[in-house]
Order: sequence, then C-alpha cells, then structure tokens
Amino acid sequence: MIYEFKGFIPVIHESSFIHPQAAVTGNVIIGKNVYVGPGAAIRGDWGEIIIEDGCNVQENCTIHMFPGKSMILKEGAHIGHGAIIHGANIGRNCLVGMNAVIMDDANVGDECIVGALAFVKAGMQIPNRKMVVGNPAVIIKDVSDEMIDWKTKGTALYQQLPSECYESLKEVEPLREIPENRPTQEKIYDIFKK
Repeated sequence: MIYEFKGFIPVIHESSFIHPQAAVTGNVIIGKNVYVGPGAAIRGDWGEIIIEDGCNVQENCTIHMFPGKSMILKEGAHIGHGAIIHGANIGRNCLVGMNAVIMDDANVGDECIVGALAFVKAGMQIPNRKMVVGNPAVIIKDVSDEMIDWKTKGTALYQQLPSECYESLKEVEPLREIPENRPTQEKIYDIFKK
C-alpha cells in the first residue's frame, strides 16, 4: 500500500518492488532495485526517508523518525527481518541483522555489520567497517574483506528479487497435496562460517 500524506506522495523507481502487504507513506524516496517485504512499514509522515539503490527492507521492518528529521539508507543497505530503524542513518553496503533496533541520530558507517537483536542507542556513531553487537550495542571488531564479500553476495540476491517478484509472484489457491514432480530449490548462498 502506497499512501499520500499531507501532500507528500512517495517516489518509487519502477524497478523496485514493494510488497502489497507493506505500507509506504508520505515523504519517502526509493531508488532502483529495492525490495520491500510484506509487513514492512516505511513512514515518511513526519520527515523524509531516502532509500538508495539496491537496498532491501525485509519482512516486518519499521522505518520512522521524530518530526522534522531526515534519514537515509545508503546504497546496498540490507535491513534484516523485523529490524527497526528510527531516525538513524545507515551507511553504504551495511547489514542490519534481524530484529536489531537502531535509534535516533545514530550513524552506522559504510560496510558495517550490526548483529541480530542488537540495540544501537540514540546518537551512537559507528565508524566504517565495524561489527556491532549486543544490548546496548558495542563495537567488537573490524569487518573483514571476507565478511563484506559474503554480505555483498547476499544483498545481490535481494537486488535480483524485485524483477523476480514482478515475473513470478502471484496470488494463488494452495495445492491440497504435494505433487510428485515438485522441484527442489538450488542452494545458491550459505551462512557465514568464520
């Protein structure tokens, strides 16, 4: 669902896919090849939200801010299932883990990894290429080239997903039995193992 609010209509590039069960409201600008999953809420009712090219905002994420603020997800930012970004800026090619919370005026540098369930307090400044975990979040180490390569490959899958959704996603009635010739899915990506 795409909503106008107080004269602001979201601007969404035609190559991006917003799931019909997501809500995008007001002063939101979404670039190319962005995926927004079901249940996501991107609320530009009180301020501006910019989501640059190649980002993904997965299922049940919330993006919002205090009145009069502006926030950005830079190119290739990867926002994991259930994460909350409230008035924070997320750097280029970052990974925000599942159910992480990043609070107002925090700045996450480029190519950072924020662990699942982390709580990044308001105003925290995270330099480029750092791994952040915990509640409250702390910087535990630098992000290696190997880690960022793994993250970038995972994000590339999400950058392909919008076109795949346009090509094949459709509402259907469920099957009542498993067909004998049901195909298997290829293993194209794996967890980080170091």
